[in-house]
Amino acid sequence: MLARTTEVLLEDEIRNRRDAGVAFAVATIVRTVASTSAKPGAKALIEADGAIAHGFLGGGCVRSAVGRAARDAIANGQPQFLSLRPEDLLDAEGVAAGDERDGILYARNGCPSEGSLDIFVEPVLPLPHLLICGSGAVAAALIDLSRRFDLRLSHCTRAALPPDFPHVDTQITHFDEDPIWQSVDFCVVATQGQGDQAALHRALISGCGEVSFLGSRRKFTKLAAKLRAQGIPDNDIARVKAPAGLDIHAITPEEIALSILAQIVMTRRARDRGEKGAAAS
Repeated sequence: MLARTTEVLLEDEIRNRRDAGVAFAVATIVRTVASTSAKPGAKALIEADGAIAHGFLGGGCVRSAVGRAARDAIANGQPQFLSLRPEDLLDAEGVAAGDERDGILYARNGCPSEGSLDIFVEPVLPLPHLLICGSGAVAAALIDLSRRFDLRLSHCTRAALPPDFPHVDTQITHFDEDPIWQSVDFCVVATQGQGDQAALHRALISGCGEVSFLGSRRKFTKLAAKLRAQGIPDNDIARVKAPAGLDIHAITPEEIALSILAQIVMTRRARDRGEKGAAAS
């Protein structure tokens, strides 16, 4: 009963952190050899700083090594397979603590039990946050299409929404200061004349990750001059993707939404793989 309760609590904490958009890692013992205090199947939730928040994997030597592996996994977004062995076993296999071979990261287990543990450390990163501004057909199509992807979705408009406009859980109805803006990875300004300048201004001064504008280059050039007069630096204005989306000769709102989302996916996956040039293109 106690084990079941612990498992439920751990799953609840994992779910809570996912919902809150907090980065963490889950470590699972997949194999043990000789005497170890934790057994295969044991899990722990590890904070971004390497501290074990919930669960049990073993003593101080294990916690330290797993904490380092978790910090690295969260930082680079890649899982770690950690093998803790006593010093004599490391020597026998010709590896040292800190070596990585064939995808296995080796660490020294200095606990008196001299057991061995193989631990899989999986990072759980917040979903990219997409904020869509606007109340028109393209904004609605983009919201609808974005639901099929792993994105945290928010919506902002100061215009009245039509009755059939798709619902978004996180909704703000203005372009004033709001904590949401500071957490945005991708912002699409699809306001189409309903607060274009206000939305762009808020996105740029809030430090949104990537800002795209639905509109012609000529229209954005005029808006850029107004933003510059408001004190927005040229380097911030230059990072706005205008017009938004990849050039796929889109015509309908759904096709335009597809082109914008394709651009977001391209940038996101290029970043995941460290391809800065691909993201820039």
